[in-house]
Amino acid sequence: MTYHEHRTKAKKELKFGILTVSTSRYGAGRPEDLAGDLAKQLIKTKKHKVVRRAIVPDSIIKIRKKVLEILEDVDVLVITGGTGASKTDVTLEAIKPIWDKEMPGFGEAFRMEGYKKIGSPALLSRAAMGVLGGKIILCLPGSPDGVKLGLEIIMDELPHLKFVLEENT
Repeated sequence: MTYHEHRTKAKKELKFGILTVSTSRYGAGRPEDLAGDLAKQLIKTKKHKVVRRAIVPDSIIKIRKKVLEILEDVDVLVITGGTGASKTDVTLEAIKPIWDKEMPGFGEAFRMEGYKKIGSPALLSRAAMGVLGGKIILCLPGSPDGVKLGLEIIMDELPHLKFVLEENT
């Protein structure tokens, strides 16, 4: 089947979850979550649905537990936060060991496009994408600009990827 056929047969509306990783926002009542709010807005502009949303602290165990819970209900999970170099940035340490596959081209494109916009600070990002059990997981920075860039890069390709993941199941 060709790329064009994949895109034609792919679902037009995907179900998304948004997980914010932030110790400072976790347990803060109704915390301000600009990156998560922006992700929701951008997802809806592409005619997809956000069906789950949560906030967890920077904890490998809590991140992994919530990811597995949310993946039960979604096609795509967008994780914001925890992708930097700080010792508390543990999103990738929680996610990479459970991925079926990493899609390294996304992180490479993210850093390349980020470098064009902001220069060398973009090289410090560990933005990444992988798949688990036929579901797509995007790990993005916790900044609204990082979320916007990441979703601009990949949103139009997600239905195609989801189709490919389901094609042989």
